[in-house]
Amino acid sequence: MRSITFYFRVFWLFLLLTSWNVSQAQSIKWHDSEDAYFQIQSNQIVRLELPDQRSQILVSAEDLRTEANQTLSIRDFTFSDDGKKLLIYTNTKRVWRLETQGDYWVLDLQSKKLQQVGKDLKASSLRFAKFSPDASQVAFVSEYNLYVEDLESSKTTQLTFDGNRKLINGTFDWAYEEEFASRDGFQWSPDGKRIAFWQLDANQIRDFYMVNNTDSVYSQIIPVEYPKVGESPSPAKIGVIELADQELTWLNIPGDPAQHYLPRMEWNSPDLLLLQQLNRKQNQSKIFAVDISKNEAKVIFEEEDEAWIDVLSSWENVYALTFRHEFQWINNRKEFLWFSEKGGWRQLYRISLDGKETPITPGEYDVINLLRVDEKNNRIYFHASPENATQKYLYAARLDGKGKAERITPEVLEGTNVYSVSPSGKFAFHQFQNAFTRPMGEWISLPDHKSLDEGRSIIANLSKNQEEKKVEFFKIKTEDGTEMDGWMVKPNDFDPTKKYPVVFYVYTEPWGANVKDTYGVGRNRLYDGDMAADGYIYISIDNRGTPAPKGRAWRKSIYRKIGRLNIADQAAAAKQILEWDYVDPDRVAVWGWSGGGSATLNLLFQHPEIYKTGVSIAAVANQLTYDNIYQERYMGLPQENLEDFVAGSPITHAKNLQGNLLYIHGTTDDNVHYANADMLVNELIKHGKIFQFMPYPNRSHSISEGEGTNAHLKKLYTDYLKRHCPPGGR
Repeated sequence: MRSITFYFRVFWLFLLLTSWNVSQAQSIKWHDSEDAYFQIQSNQIVRLELPDQRSQILVSAEDLRTEANQTLSIRDFTFSDDGKKLLIYTNTKRVWRLETQGDYWVLDLQSKKLQQVGKDLKASSLRFAKFSPDASQVAFVSEYNLYVEDLESSKTTQLTFDGNRKLINGTFDWAYEEEFASRDGFQWSPDGKRIAFWQLDANQIRDFYMVNNTDSVYSQIIPVEYPKVGESPSPAKIGVIELADQELTWLNIPGDPAQHYLPRMEWNSPDLLLLQQLNRKQNQSKIFAVDISKNEAKVIFEEEDEAWIDVLSSWENVYALTFRHEFQWINNRKEFLWFSEKGGWRQLYRISLDGKETPITPGEYDVINLLRVDEKNNRIYFHASPENATQKYLYAARLDGKGKAERITPEVLEGTNVYSVSPSGKFAFHQFQNAFTRPMGEWISLPDHKSLDEGRSIIANLSKNQEEKKVEFFKIKTEDGTEMDGWMVKPNDFDPTKKYPVVFYVYTEPWGANVKDTYGVGRNRLYDGDMAADGYIYISIDNRGTPAPKGRAWRKSIYRKIGRLNIADQAAAAKQILEWDYVDPDRVAVWGWSGGGSATLNLLFQHPEIYKTGVSIAAVANQLTYDNIYQERYMGLPQENLEDFVAGSPITHAKNLQGNLLYIHGTTDDNVHYANADMLVNELIKHGKIFQFMPYPNRSHSISEGEGTNAHLKKLYTDYLKRHCPPGGR
């Protein structure tokens, strides 16, 4: 279950492209050892050198022309370690959320020879192809099996033979991909003699059946192996294949594979592999060092949390096509960097292979994400915002953990600052925006944060990119002392002597925060028109449990309380807002998508005295219908505390509906299943509740497929809101 933020991705891309130098950052690939980077420009790969931005076309469109006289369209690319060959990803297809399946071609940058990898296999069936360390071979996954191809002879060797939809080699099932961002499931050893890979056994995982009723006069069944909360995970194991003789060894990892997860794995040396194991409740983490020759695993680091341990955070770009949560090696691979919240804040530690740990970002603030390690200068760069959780800045700290973190972003740039730092740590691409400043970009030097082109610097061009301030940020403190951040957009012709309707936008769960100082933050993409011009007050508030950089206690207070704590916080804040002189308590609406849809239902059902109208989209109506990794992480096991799942589920409170409800769901939603809609509708009917229901046939969680869908959804949403929560001051 994901925040509606995910579905703003296309909208944000449009905004980012409004600035030429911001658009540059969208496809940056840094050179490993030089102050240069590569980009896709007009289907060519261009090399650009810093600091002067001198450019050179590395791969032209002509270089991408095949023997069949077709020009490859570049979706992504990777270099061989020696930089002499290029692996081009093209002809892609979507798998669940992302286009992680397609065709791969190798281009020799010297001879310009272009050859397809796995050309005898099904078109667009290859996943995660990667060069061997010496670039003589390419390994990949196709149809749930691993292959390796010798580039000189073009001979393809199949390495596994048992793969199928239920026995998955080299990639992952729906739940691992959705909740751990685990997609790429194999790695070459540093010497190129072995390949380590995950195998997931989903044979014991029951299929959830989606039904396609629109593409044929007979219904088509779409099965998805989907472990519901309360069901054991797909057992995962890691195998190592010796390429010389294709001998396969399954690593001897302690524990019951049906009661733990293996979200991380990476080679340290040709004979040493590190992996992370989480118990099923995800509140115990162990890092094993596995001696491959002896097949012995020993724990070198472990921690526990009373709630859960994050493998990922929503601050990371987990939807990036090439995202991998790797071990960050330092000190000639004798140590690695690791995030932990055990001190009350999300901090970085350096961990040695014998388990010795050293904190390197001590202090009462959260490290949002690590950007770059500059070992030469004993420095790390990271995002943080100790003073304002709605914003983001660049900080630097000493890699040895001595001294305090230093803010690098200039004080004048208040808002959201995002950086991509070069491997040398000398340069970075810097993006800035806030609620009234369009996204801007510049190249800077580090650590002085000096623009490489003063005429195009952000500060020099700040005023021309600023707009009238329409979004107001505020804090609200409830009776129990909880202080929450919020934003508000008032009507254009606001008159404080009149009363206006208020529309709350909610998400409220541990995967998404709405209150961020970013451009466009107060816009409602579903509203067909301008809410401020029509006379609405639009508000969003982040309650406890949302992933804001406010410390562990803030984020994990929601453990076992989804559907209760978040709802209580939202309602307590709304009660205060309804006391404002210019808010009409009889015209109060709320809406949300996915987890926000669930919150919308709970707010309508649990607090009908506050919320009069709600629009709920793709909601989890019954927490027992969602996947085990997400729901058990934040709620525990239903076998142990079923009452918490029941108390937090909207369906439990449906009998209390008094206001106006528009409920929307896609019938082939593989994330939050359409069964939620049937269950909730049935419960509302049982209690004689009148509501409006809109199923979108054969649409997924984004409800974006099909001609006219987006326009129809906007009209439906807007019409319902205007009829049941009329705009304008009174």
